[in-house]
Amino acid sequence: MSNTLMNTNNRTDLYRRLDAVFSKQARSKRGGVARGQAADLQGRVYSAKLGIDYRYSADGMAKPYHIASIGKLFTTVLIGQLIDSGRLRLEDRIADFLPAATLNGLFVYKGHNYESEVTVEHLLGHTSGAADYFGDKVLTGVPLKRLITEQQDRIWTPQELLAISREQQQAVAPPGTKFHYSDTGYVLLGLLLESVTRETFEHRIHAKLIEPLQLNDTYMPFRTKPANVPASDIAPIWFGGHEISGCASLSCDWSGGGLVSTTDDLLAFSRALREGKLLQPSTLHAMDTIRHRFHPGLHYGLGTMEVRFEQFFFLLRGLPRYRGHIGVLSTHLFWDHETDTHIALNFGSEGAMTQSFKALIELARILKRFNSR
Repeated sequence: MSNTLMNTNNRTDLYRRLDAVFSKQARSKRGGVARGQAADLQGRVYSAKLGIDYRYSADGMAKPYHIASIGKLFTTVLIGQLIDSGRLRLEDRIADFLPAATLNGLFVYKGHNYESEVTVEHLLGHTSGAADYFGDKVLTGVPLKRLITEQQDRIWTPQELLAISREQQQAVAPPGTKFHYSDTGYVLLGLLLESVTRETFEHRIHAKLIEPLQLNDTYMPFRTKPANVPASDIAPIWFGGHEISGCASLSCDWSGGGLVSTTDDLLAFSRALREGKLLQPSTLHAMDTIRHRFHPGLHYGLGTMEVRFEQFFFLLRGLPRYRGHIGVLSTHLFWDHETDTHIALNFGSEGAMTQSFKALIELARILKRFNSR
């Protein structure tokens, strides 16, 4: 069946099995997820090649949700479009575009300032040596993860986010020598986009991606509005034991993942990316080329992740390698190139990451089994 649409009986059986996976996860309290925190679990599986168009929502109503670091894919595509147009190159040094005051103190490692050596490629691939304002420990003061719940009404500016790494953290390595996941680097990419285009990041992402693809429920909360107004309430977000879906402190992502979207909109974005509608093939290939290991089973290119299931557990050998990105709120957007299948998941909780990957594994096994029939 690998080259043909599945028949009605097979599709019905597949959807029943997918329902079972999601229903089980919605009831689960494993993986650090407290009671009620997975109530708005959502899933989307689509493959034109296989004739699959499946969706799941725990309460029967799909809601917009915060996609977290899946937004890095959007930022990467915007950078890629500048590369395609000749306005930027991977090897360009960011110091040629950004003021010294913006870079000051972010790339000092063991007394040496490396800011003049940092390239666009370093930022995209998390090898610039910059600390991560979101996830790294701080040497002084309160970490951002606490401030998100303690200062819920605060709207963060890009410069305030950079100041965390500048004033409370230290660079981790010279540029190009170490992979270190860094939201700080992606905020710099947002500022780089603004410098090159003379447009705000918010305007650029709407003008080049959200509006052309008609992602009508996608926007940057507390910064922009969706095309579909009034905007629907977003799905619950559990972070640090608090439900923060209405908190202004969600503005702490910006160009590192500050988007609200839906499974349908993410599907449209993923399809456009993989169908060659957003980037030239050479640029997309550069994004997908794996350079570093992020975690066991997760590898990184330039703004994209690749899942290698066999590194989670040897018996998962033979499953396809999914490409896309995840977010700290246990959000997933992946694509299987073997079957042209797109998968979007939202668990809406930082405590559900393990649970969300267990669901992804089950989905991958079910889809492979049905594709081989």
